[in-house]
Amino acid sequence: MGLLVAIEGIDGSGKGTQAARLLDALRGQGTRTELFSFPRYRDTQFGRKIGDFLNGRFGNLDQVSPFLVSLLFAGDRFESRQLLHQALATNEIVLCDRYTASNIAHQAAKVQGAEREELIQWVQHVEHHLYQLPEPDHTLFLDLPVHHATQLIALKSRRSYTDRTADLQEADTAYLQSVHDVYAQLAATEPGWIRIDCVSGDQIKSVDQIGDEVWRAVDARLRAKSQRES
Repeated sequence: MGLLVAIEGIDGSGKGTQAARLLDALRGQGTRTELFSFPRYRDTQFGRKIGDFLNGRFGNLDQVSPFLVSLLFAGDRFESRQLLHQALATNEIVLCDRYTASNIAHQAAKVQGAEREELIQWVQHVEHHLYQLPEPDHTLFLDLPVHHATQLIALKSRRSYTDRTADLQEADTAYLQSVHDVYAQLAATEPGWIRIDCVSGDQIKSVDQIGDEVWRAVDARLRAKSQRES
């Protein structure tokens, strides 16, 4: 059974870039690897509705209950569950550009206090217990401050699900800060999380610098797995 490694972080933190680089690096050294990017906007029924939500079809962020929104994102992965299990059975490592923690961070960011804790537990229950999605072995948190992330969001190329420069979630700076806060909470309290600092001082590290840190983190876990199995 392969390792499941999720790459997480707020919008603009470079998850897709680092996931693609890591995929190439792992395959380049002969490691059987597969990559999933969530949401799967064009590949699942739930993914298409997520695109509608992010384009504002169902209202603004504060007009739709995060408990209900979480079901869209969980449903997208539920439709992909068989593919995930097949990939884990036939590869040494499976990468996910966003996974269940993304659902937790983005929905829990909309509430506070006891309701936030309730929502975190709700998403974990739905995704991992009701839907039986595999839990990640390791989660890499690309930690990028919001003021840097918003600059990078503005540079993004056109996405398949929206014609906007920034979707509903990306355009709300206060919301992105709350998402970052939830990610930081998860990284500090949940097992298997690895924080990758994306800035040095107040300067964003280069793609190569961040990629090197990501590679070292994953390579160390692969080596540890190999030693356990030998």
